[in-house]
Amino acid sequence: MDDADQVAASPIPDIARLTLADLRAALVAGWRDFRTAPAFGIFFAAVYVGIGLALVSFGAGTLAWTLVISLAFPLFAPFAGVGLYEVSRRIESGAAMDWYQILGVVAAERDRQIPWMGAIIVIYVLFWSFIAHMLFAMFMGISNLTNISSSYEAFFTPTGMTMIAVELAVGAVLSFVLYALTVTSLPHLLDREVDFVTAMIISIDVVRQNFLVMLVWAVLIAGLTIVAMVPMFLGLFVALPVFGHATWHLYRRALV
Repeated sequence: MDDADQVAASPIPDIARLTLADLRAALVAGWRDFRTAPAFGIFFAAVYVGIGLALVSFGAGTLAWTLVISLAFPLFAPFAGVGLYEVSRRIESGAAMDWYQILGVVAAERDRQIPWMGAIIVIYVLFWSFIAHMLFAMFMGISNLTNISSSYEAFFTPTGMTMIAVELAVGAVLSFVLYALTVTSLPHLLDREVDFVTAMIISIDVVRQNFLVMLVWAVLIAGLTIVAMVPMFLGLFVALPVFGHATWHLYRRALV
């Protein structure tokens, strides 16, 4: 690459002190952006929902399909997030809401840092899956062989209940770590010239310096997303874009 083609790295931003009022303001702004450009929000949410439904439909009982789709989702999901961030950025700056330009920005990210984030998430998901299987083997390996796809009795034994509790606890910790790595790093990579490692370190610092506020944000996202999945995933067409837009606005408040 010629020196003329190189882009100067953005300066390291300062981390702001966040309050619960910032979370409320981010949600209000996210809802406003969704109402301003609902077609974009629904489109990018459909990427998440479509892949999720494909995982359920094609992956049911088929290890190969489950593995392929499970690995593909973390690679493509960040690009859907970038689309929502770009929409919010354009609303914020008063730029044109043009499909060709917005999708062009998303496509251009394939040559920047977002694919590296997708790869990191894939590796993390694989590690998470390994831990889950290891815990299952540790607790249930000593039990009589049972076809858990047709009988759930083993899960209602003391050993099974303990395994579920441990799986949930470990899953919650690993989920929060992944959340800390990505909560501001993804919009940061879109907005500024920064490498993905630096973006993840800054994201962790944001969570560390605003731990209680960011913990509330994580619980809010997880809780409302689960609720939104109940009516046949339909609620995700609102929850996902609102949280995507809100994440952009929270990033803008967190890094100054």
